[in-house]
Amino acid sequence: MVPATPRDVVHIRVGSYLLVFLFAFTVLGILTRAWVLAGIAVLMAVVTVVDMILAVKKQKRRHNGEAG
Repeated sequence: MVPATPRDVVHIRVGSYLLVFLFAFTVLGILTRAWVLAGIAVLMAVVTVVDMILAVKKQKRRHNGEAG
């Protein structure tokens, strides 16, 4: 386990759940040809992935704190 703050853990966990729903909205938007819905879901998924990557990098940089 690496040192982590509760905020980093929340960003990673909530982000992973959010990605599941965004994937479903993307598929739904493509199947119903609602391109705006699919585009917004893809954009939000990219933002979520970037946020998760930053949280993981921040988590690995820390050498003190609570193990999460």
